Amino acid sequence: MAVELDVFVGNTIIMSEEVYQLWLDGYTVNDAVKVRMEGGVLDEFDAKVDVVLSDTMDQYRTFQMCERLLHSPTKLANQLLFQIPPHRQATLIERYYAFDDVFVREVLGKKLSKGTKKDLDDISAKTGVMLKSCRRQFDNFKRVFKVVEELKGPLVENIRQHFLLSDKLARDYAAIVFFANNRFETGKRKLQYLTFQDLAFCAGQLINNWTVGAVDNMVEDMDVDLDKDFLQELKELKVLITDKDLLDQHKSLVCTALRGKTKAFNEMEANFKNLSRGLVNIATKLTNTKDVRDFFIDLVEKFIEPCRSDHWTAADMKLYLTHYTNSAHILDTFKSVTVIFMYLFCTFISPARVTLFIFSSLAFLKFSKAAWLQES
Repeated sequence: MAVELDVFVGNTIIMSEEVYQLWLDGYTVNDAVKVRMEGGVLDEFDAKVDVVLSDTMDQYRTFQMCERLLHSPTKLANQLLFQIPPHRQATLIERYYAFDDVFVREVLGKKLSKGTKKDLDDISAKTGVMLKSCRRQFDNFKRVFKVVEELKGPLVENIRQHFLLSDKLARDYAAIVFFANNRFETGKRKLQYLTFQDLAFCAGQLINNWTVGAVDNMVEDMDVDLDKDFLQELKELKVLITDKDLLDQHKSLVCTALRGKTKAFNEMEANFKNLSRGLVNIATKLTNTKDVRDFFIDLVEKFIEPCRSDHWTAADMKLYLTHYTNSAHILDTFKSVTVIFMYLFCTFISPARVTLFIFSSLAFLKFSKAAWLQES
């Protein structure tokens, strides 16, 4: 009885990036073979179908054996079983932890628990991302979260060091961890126009300016938890809308600065008090967990939608918030307070990104504690 054997002998592991991506995307061996054949692999290598099938199966087995090491990337460089060059190791890790923006947008802000994992079938059907890939991505999010939540130090750096990811991917994971920890609501219909990268940008600004680590880099969970002292201090801004004289003075300063600089001036002047109340009310309620979770939806409903209805442009939004912030510095109530003005130096090229300007208006609310103590 004849026995056929497929034997591969070698030292360095041979891996096709195309096959690796098919494995990551959740394709079965047979489906992966079909994709390779449609891509012209038979003509490119003058190979037969059974050779492509055998090669694909062999690479899939290798990836499956490497997967346990990819769960702890630092172990991959120290193991002796697989001879993989350093540059190829970096590629394997980066691609394994890469994710589909459309998938992460569906789970962003949700608890990384079994309950959410049960919904992956529906998310797979909705996004078109294969279920196997959804599970890999979700497990990666959960794995990173569990590792870094116990670590001291900067969140992005911890992710980069423990999972050997690029700076861009580490920052994206930091955003995912931050949203999962604070449970921000991002799934409402009114927020669907915001992409993951929009929200990841916002997370980066919050991490750098609103967390405990923005004040003290020696504390635990420095980049995960919002600074409770800061959130408490925001309540002092209530005077901006409760003191009628101060509200009128603030409006006068802002409108004087805006006059002649925008076509939307009349709308800005007419709606100033309502917009100011909306922003300050959002800020002063952030000591409540529910209000923190509703932060983005509140910004859209109480500030962005009114501005959109008045046909503001992104440039109008930037101009308004810049003068809104700068004028607050002139008010007698705030003259003695040294503040941090976190201005977002970036180009806003789409209407969806107008949300990001909101952080400019709330930035002056963040007191510089060191300067405050020094002045006292």
